[in-house]
Amino acid sequence: MLPRALIRAAGVVDRTVGWDRLPRPLGLLTLAGVRERLRHENLHDTGSTVPAQSRVGPAGGDHSTRTVDGTYNDLESPAMGSVGCRFGRNVPLRHAHPEEEPGLLQPNPRDVSRELLTRDEFHPATTLNVLAAAWIQFEVHDWFSHGKGDWDTAWKLPLRDGDPWPEDPMRIPRAVRDPSWTDDGSPPTFVTEDSHWWDGSQVYGNNDRFAGALRAGEDGKLRMDPGGLPPRDMEAHLDLAGVAGNLWLGLGVLHTVFMLEHNAICDRLRAEYRTWTDDQIYDRARLINAALQAKIHTVEWTPAIIAHPTTQAAMRANWWGLAGERVKKRYGRISSNEVVSGIVGGRKDHFGVPYALTEEFTAVYRMHPLIPDEYTFRSLDDDAVMEERTFRELTALHVRDRLEAITVPNALYSFGVAHPGAIQLHNYPRFMQHLERPDGTILDLAATDILRIRERGVPRYAEFRRLFHMNPPRSFEDITPNPAWQRELRDVYEDDVDRVDLMVGLYAEPPPKGFGFSDTAFRVFALMASRRLNSDRFFTTDYTPEVYTEAGLEWIDRNTMVSVLLRHFPQLEPALRGVENAFAPWRRIGA
Repeated sequence: MLPRALIRAAGVVDRTVGWDRLPRPLGLLTLAGVRERLRHENLHDTGSTVPAQSRVGPAGGDHSTRTVDGTYNDLESPAMGSVGCRFGRNVPLRHAHPEEEPGLLQPNPRDVSRELLTRDEFHPATTLNVLAAAWIQFEVHDWFSHGKGDWDTAWKLPLRDGDPWPEDPMRIPRAVRDPSWTDDGSPPTFVTEDSHWWDGSQVYGNNDRFAGALRAGEDGKLRMDPGGLPPRDMEAHLDLAGVAGNLWLGLGVLHTVFMLEHNAICDRLRAEYRTWTDDQIYDRARLINAALQAKIHTVEWTPAIIAHPTTQAAMRANWWGLAGERVKKRYGRISSNEVVSGIVGGRKDHFGVPYALTEEFTAVYRMHPLIPDEYTFRSLDDDAVMEERTFRELTALHVRDRLEAITVPNALYSFGVAHPGAIQLHNYPRFMQHLERPDGTILDLAATDILRIRERGVPRYAEFRRLFHMNPPRSFEDITPNPAWQRELRDVYEDDVDRVDLMVGLYAEPPPKGFGFSDTAFRVFALMASRRLNSDRFFTTDYTPEVYTEAGLEWIDRNTMVSVLLRHFPQLEPALRGVENAFAPWRRIGA
């Protein structure tokens, strides 16, 4: 807990100078003050456990491992964070009401999509590789899903003359509200189809049927086919009308990698604990694998995409503390203070509000510009081009065939040496503006993103910044220094800067040096990225040898994304030689 005077001072310095313009020690101190204020003022409960509470009885028995639906993670409130719980909020509830029609639909989300988001040419993020783009989608599938939209009550958006959309009006399915919500003056609520916990559910599933079908039934392992890929019959267990319909080759590769990693962890546990049952090994391997993914995201992916020296140090401190990795590995925690010794292994803390991921967190993670429209696949042997594909040819119905043809090592290499897109205006993937899903529906995902944020009551850009204690823009020039973008924003939003959509503002805003996304979005991450660790007993009070085993904690400590890749695909070594972060560009073979 920081002194109130320091929190106030940090806010003043942040708004007048900017944390990113300060020397690293002062920048870290300023960010600590900013995060402390966010913890006090930007966590708001929506009755988060209400929908799931009736399905969960009192805690009892052995709950030393994660459950498939996220129940019993918090033993005092067993429903907290489980499948079917409501999303929380990062803004006061009085600011979380969606606008009434017709304002909700203005400006037309389809016009916003076409005029401001359409990729005019591919703008690369040259400090990252495409694996970084696949990774964040892989992780998002663990964190949240609002489920399917309602086509029966779909929004109808009129089209301008010359719009090539195949039907007029354009239909976008309406967000499905939480059925337990009552109109008592509180803003509408929405529930998740995944648990809110960082528990690897994108790999292991969120229901007993899927989780059981994935298991080999021996030594805790997951089923893999003889070629080292997930079994083809698992496709029958996927609902392609839901989140699984977003499957593409990048996700398929990462699913394969971390299923193989699970099985490698199982081998290590079996060698150490020979009398353990299949369930005992599986449960511990899942704990270890999920924690390794959380560590990779915290100390590798995030510092790669926000490569400012201050935030790189801050993210490593979330895991290791400012005392550093070497000190924590050698001596353990030397302080109960999370700044000194990190969040992991420390005290669990909900900061007075039941844990839930939030609608605002979901909104700022809409990073689709990272995804290229076209892909070149190269051979690890000599860098020769094997084939070129559009994203459409790499989606759900084609993933297995392409993985078999390209092979996972060649796909990984091809992603490693290619760049994702920059998160900015005019760089939204064109194929996503005419997205043909496996169930036959067609969406403009850019227009859908805009409308989803609005209908869930997330404030527009200017108000969002104010509620996160930042200076709101007073003009379009305050949003972006780009004169062309200023004119386009002024035209689309009819000269009203307060109407600019959150996602549009995030894409238009110039990011801090080294950042792949905006400072505004970073405020939500500064709060919620640490909260995911603070609230989870498996990253705090239960991050112990008794729960994870000594072998498990050692596995997490010693491994990185590079070591994971090389364990399963040693032929990647020439491309990864000298590469410290697997999400930065790899070495080209022969270069």
